[in-house]
Amino acid sequence: MGIVEEAHNVRIVGKGNETVILAHGFGTDQSVWKHLVPHLVDDYRVILYDNMGAGTTNPDYFDFQRYYTIDGFVYDLLAILQELQVHSCIFVGHSLSAMVGLLASISHPHLFTKLILVSASPRFLNDPEYFGGFQQEDLRQLYEGIQSNYKAWCCGFAPLVIGGDMESVAVQEFSRTLFNMRPDITLSLAQTIFEFDLRPILGRVTVPCHIIQSTKDLAAPVVVAEYLQQNLGGKTIVEVMPTEGHLPQLSSPDVVVPVLLNHIYHDLADQK
Repeated sequence: MGIVEEAHNVRIVGKGNETVILAHGFGTDQSVWKHLVPHLVDDYRVILYDNMGAGTTNPDYFDFQRYYTIDGFVYDLLAILQELQVHSCIFVGHSLSAMVGLLASISHPHLFTKLILVSASPRFLNDPEYFGGFQQEDLRQLYEGIQSNYKAWCCGFAPLVIGGDMESVAVQEFSRTLFNMRPDITLSLAQTIFEFDLRPILGRVTVPCHIIQSTKDLAAPVVVAEYLQQNLGGKTIVEVMPTEGHLPQLSSPDVVVPVLLNHIYHDLADQK
């Protein structure tokens, strides 16, 4: 196993001529795909990895300067593809990783046959011409919560993001993966993610994009999916699912897994 593979806990399962990359978002790790993976392994080579900063990675490897911008995660993805000699893949990215996939596809479009973007957002902050879902005051309170009482913040943030109560399995699972992160890394990543603005680069994306979205998502409202479709440079399709929350693959797998499989198996990006 190479250095990059080991650092990111890369796991390869399944068999097939095509490769599917599954990349998770903020506060989770590759286990967020556990309901999807069994449905792919008979037909695809599936590659999962953990983003640096996830609780499953070595916190000593987290370079605060490298991950001050989202570019650090893009470099990581490209390094993983290079080390594993992946020359073409279907990329499934959730939240943060959806945007990582978009950026990677701009510089290396030949590596991606399509991008499947789950709960994606190019900008979380509102401005006069754009609704991202958050005000600056919301973020100030979020950062203060992380710094003042991390465990209490995890317990409060998880049900808001998942869209359920503390008793649900999905909320407990997200609380667990959040709490496994080191608080200073969580704060740094939250600042990187919640304050980036990737709207200017959307038109440079030429790889077909499948945008998968919950009907109700605090972190990525439906209007954001519509914004992506209107501004991405290549072919796009949007599917809004009758689900709630920012991690529907974890909280509503019975609905989400068939949708994801449909978009993985079939090229539906035939409109723009």
